[in-house]
Amino acid sequence: MRIIGGTDRGRRLRAPRGLGTRPTADRMRVTLFDVLGPSLAGARVLDLFAGTGAVGIEALSRGAARAVFVERDRAPLRALRANLAALGLGRARARVVAGDVLAMLPVLAASEEPFDLVFLDPPYAAAGAAERTLAGLLAHGLLAPGGRVVVQHPARGALAVPAGLAPFREPRRFGDTALTFLAARR
Repeated sequence: MRIIGGTDRGRRLRAPRGLGTRPTADRMRVTLFDVLGPSLAGARVLDLFAGTGAVGIEALSRGAARAVFVERDRAPLRALRANLAALGLGRARARVVAGDVLAMLPVLAASEEPFDLVFLDPPYAAAGAAERTLAGLLAHGLLAPGGRVVVQHPARGALAVPAGLAPFREPRRFGDTALTFLAARR
């Protein structure tokens, strides 16, 4: 796995061995960042269910000002921290929060400004995790006005979108996986 664009383009990222972590594929990240494009400049990014941090790190490489990563599992956390250290991304630009995403949302609301971009990729086996996370983002005021949310989820089945969010682009499918693009209603 590597960074595909920006100042750190081509740099390799660590990932834990095994099937416990499902990194966002290069092809999917290309599409994601083609859609987000210039909106990344100076953005505050929240990478939920971050795994190795590939999406948040890619955003930083492409001009985001700051990224916060939330992950609970030990092996991906070790890889995430190693990736940030290898790239020289210190606390001014990157913060790692270890813990369950839903439990950490109120903590983030108390300690961080609202985010311009949120990426979430919950475990596919955790039914309803994406919907609960979207509702939590809105309930805790974690989205800046006009903030965008991208959800990576199984392509089968519909993603229930809360009233405070609306699609800003058609979902994109990549085999069994889809990206849904949402924006906070103003």
